[in-house]
Amino acid sequence: MAETMAVPRVPAQQPAEAAAPPAPAATTQPSPVRELWYRNLQVILFTTGAILMPGGIFAIFLGWYGVAHTKYQYDQLPYVVSGGLIGLALVFIGGFLYFGAWLSRIANEQRESTRRLADSMLALADIVARQSAVASGTPAAVDDTLVLAGSGSTLHRRDCPLIAHRDDLRPVNGERNGYNTCRVCRPVID
Repeated sequence: MAETMAVPRVPAQQPAEAAAPPAPAATTQPSPVRELWYRNLQVILFTTGAILMPGGIFAIFLGWYGVAHTKYQYDQLPYVVSGGLIGLALVFIGGFLYFGAWLSRIANEQRESTRRLADSMLALADIVARQSAVASGTPAAVDDTLVLAGSGSTLHRRDCPLIAHRDDLRPVNGERNGYNTCRVCRPVID
């Protein structure tokens, strides 16, 4: 039927010379409730379409059978309306629901693909940052100084590759709640 195949996630491997404590889990994971909602929506659309389309074809057949077996025109009209038009409407509605189930499946696959791509990009950014730290001879220790770039509201570590080139960094002192955290450097907020 409309089963989606789950692709197992393979954790990214860190290079041996850049061994560091594991970073916190990426925040790109959707909530289980939302995943269940999307899966249920796909199943409901598919099942409803699977019931309505054959039901519509059967109603068209019953309309044809009724028209074919009566010789009076005033008796044929109710069969045409009830069997033909309602059956045709059921076929179209069922087809649109099948199409909706197909779109839902494509959206789920796209969401999963985007999630995997984001996770891969985060892992690559972390590897590049660690490799550049090793190549430049700086210690591999993590700089835990939290900064904000310009007038932004996203907390970064000082060694974050996204803001390393910027000159308008300002340290964060005091209250650190209410700020977003960078998805690349993943600063730890006390």
